[in-house]
Amino acid sequence: MALEPTVLRSWTGWIRRADRERYREYLESTGLRAYRQTPGNLGAVLLFRDADDARTEVRTLSLWRSRDDIVAFAGQDIDVAVFYPDDDRFLIDRQTTVEHFDVPWFELVQTGH
Repeated sequence: MALEPTVLRSWTGWIRRADRERYREYLESTGLRAYRQTPGNLGAVLLFRDADDARTEVRTLSLWRSRDDIVAFAGQDIDVAVFYPDDDRFLIDRQTTVEHFDVPWFELVQTGH
């Protein structure tokens, strides 16, 4: 499906590999839930990639209708990352800023399977 032009918001952090499942559950109840509850959010993706034997890189990608919609989620300075009270239990390193990309076209392919 083609969407109207949107904005992709990208944030990266690092957790202990042993915390992957617990951190996924935690994010579902905090940041990912907040995305879903914010008008103008068009969806999100949570990515994990093992960085080494001890750490997993975490990336969240969220799609938004506009930068104004991101303000409702993140506040006036949308380049500042949003954190939650228990983040320090999991995050061993983090970006304190996020990146935004214009998304002029996006398609999800349905394969019929």
